[in-house]
Amino acid sequence: MAIAKIIEVSAVSDKSFDDAVKQAYTEVSQTIRGVQSVYVEDFIYEPGEEQAGRFRVHCKVTFLVQNKSDM
Repeated sequence: MAIAKIIEVSAVSDKSFDDAVKQAYTEVSQTIRGVQSVYVEDFIYEPGEEQAGRFRVHCKVTFLVQNKSDM
């Protein structure tokens, strides 16, 4: 039986929302194996005063929990 766990992460990019989601996945996948999905819960644009704004996403990341027999 597979068990999944969900964590929440936030990521930001100066380029786009798409880039922020990719950064969230890249960071999470460095320490967590078995990522199944990244669900974007919120898109937030933070305008800058003199420069372009920032794109922030809040995500729920689902991954499979490994048991000792899977290792």
